[in-house]
Amino acid sequence: MYDIIIAGAGLYGAVFAHQAHLRGRKCLLVEKHPHKGGNLWCDTVDDIRVHAFGAHIFHTSSEEVWNYVNRFVRFNHYINSPVANFCGKLYNLPFNMNTFYQLWGVTTPAAAMAEIERQRRQYATDNPSNLEEMALSLAGHDIYYKLIKGYTEKQWGKPACQLPAFIIRRLPFRFTFDNNYFNDPFQGIPIGGYNPLIDALTDGIEVRLNTDFLIQKTALLRQTRLTVYTGEIDRYFDCCFGKLDYRSLRFEHEYMPDTANYQGNAVINYTDAETPYTRIIEHKHFEFGRQRGTVITREYPLSGNDIHEPYYPVNDAKNGQLFSKYQALAAADSHLHFGGRLGNYSYYNMDQVVAAAIADSHRLLD
Repeated sequence: MYDIIIAGAGLYGAVFAHQAHLRGRKCLLVEKHPHKGGNLWCDTVDDIRVHAFGAHIFHTSSEEVWNYVNRFVRFNHYINSPVANFCGKLYNLPFNMNTFYQLWGVTTPAAAMAEIERQRRQYATDNPSNLEEMALSLAGHDIYYKLIKGYTEKQWGKPACQLPAFIIRRLPFRFTFDNNYFNDPFQGIPIGGYNPLIDALTDGIEVRLNTDFLIQKTALLRQTRLTVYTGEIDRYFDCCFGKLDYRSLRFEHEYMPDTANYQGNAVINYTDAETPYTRIIEHKHFEFGRQRGTVITREYPLSGNDIHEPYYPVNDAKNGQLFSKYQALAAADSHLHFGGRLGNYSYYNMDQVVAAAIADSHRLLD
């Protein structure tokens, strides 16, 4: 009945479906949630687009990818400039001259470099054995304990001394007064949120919402020549080799109808250990909103399991070996393709997802 059935109507699935539709292939998108878009889906409260599953800021250095997404929607000029809150004191991110002035009162790049070098020399080591040793050897005491340690331990659910060193291979120090978090030349938020982008990508394509592919797997596989699966690769194979580890998030949304501006910035990270959440998002600032009220979201990291949605793969040695076994199973079936973060057990930015979906569609369909 279908040339292609795509499990998951997130960004990867939507782009792949669009590419297949352009080639005249009959597609079915199957989505277990009641909405398209996956984690990009935006709710609307008081005319504010709420990033219901965490902040998504599109950024890329690829002009091809930027031009592709701009064919469907217009993007605004939002620049991501997060702020860190450590025990009530605020610091600009990423680490730049504003941050160094807030930490030490230094006003020149030379003075900032000298202070960083002085602090990191105390922890210098040729072979850091864990994240804590690596971060201290790169940044020294103040930056690590105020801006890295608490946030990272909350994010991963483990002490930094139990996390692998490779998680922080380098720290980007910027010796200019520049708070732009990304170096990519193209950056912004779709005007009106991400729903119009997904709607445009899936225009003319059959979509079944509230449909769990794995529950109907046997019947659906009989109706297609090619299956594109964007969910967890281990669950597709009934976790036959064991479960891959994921990190998850819990979102606590709060509507404040009489507060026009709660925190003055879209993203504020809480880097102390005592605050249970990692950050607060104030959604109206993504689109420079002037609504009377506001909506904020607190993000609480969780372990990924059967109850909590998987968000981030835990790319350590153990999970890498396990993933390679599932990859071998997938490679043995020429009618099956895995894509996206969960299907490839990799952390991808949105532009990487778009680029991968386009490249995979060329490889599989041309």
